[in-house]
Amino acid sequence: MGGELMKSKSFQRFAVIASVSLLALVLQLCGLEDLFGKADPQWGSGEPFVLTSTAFQNGGTLPLSMALNYSGCAPNGAIGGDQSPEMSWTRPDPRTRSFVVTLFDPTASFTHWGMYNISKDLRGLPQGAGVAGSTYGQQVENDFYYGEQYDGPCPPTSYTPTTHEYVLTVYVLDIELDVPPGTADFPPAGELLYNKLIEVGQHGHILQSASIHGTFSAVSNDAN
Repeated sequence: MGGELMKSKSFQRFAVIASVSLLALVLQLCGLEDLFGKADPQWGSGEPFVLTSTAFQNGGTLPLSMALNYSGCAPNGAIGGDQSPEMSWTRPDPRTRSFVVTLFDPTASFTHWGMYNISKDLRGLPQGAGVAGSTYGQQVENDFYYGEQYDGPCPPTSYTPTTHEYVLTVYVLDIELDVPPGTADFPPAGELLYNKLIEVGQHGHILQSASIHGTFSAVSNDAN
């Protein structure tokens, strides 16, 4: 999130909070891991679905490569690389038809990335897979209104807290998502993706999920 970079988002912020909260409830009722990592599902061999990333460890600090490429979005006025992180996942359910990936800032109720209908044959994504026009999956517009792509953290230094939490989540689905394409004025956004996940989750189509949590601040010295 970046303060002066965004349009007024009061109503949209309410919609995000409502959508994510309901999605978390749906996943919790299904016995799956929610956006905040409260449980790990187990399938088949009894081993959990696991998400890992070389970019950052669970509970660690997001790297500078993930931050928004805008002055002041990182410590000492640095500019981030604005690249979606490398990630890999293991042991998806045999019924898997597609994957969904989101990067969400629960501190500011802000969606940085949403990619869906990722091939069931993939076991991860390379760094930078979230560029506009990516061939790895279909994307929704992030909350910066920069387009259907990944755009990284930029926690504003003029609001507290200055350190934000970021949650990278992979959902395993037994279907592909049918997300409306929208129009030039109203492109598909994160809220639409979350609501589709709620809808399919209520019908049992989310088989598994796993998350990595990290933090980032533009005023701390712990970014790497």
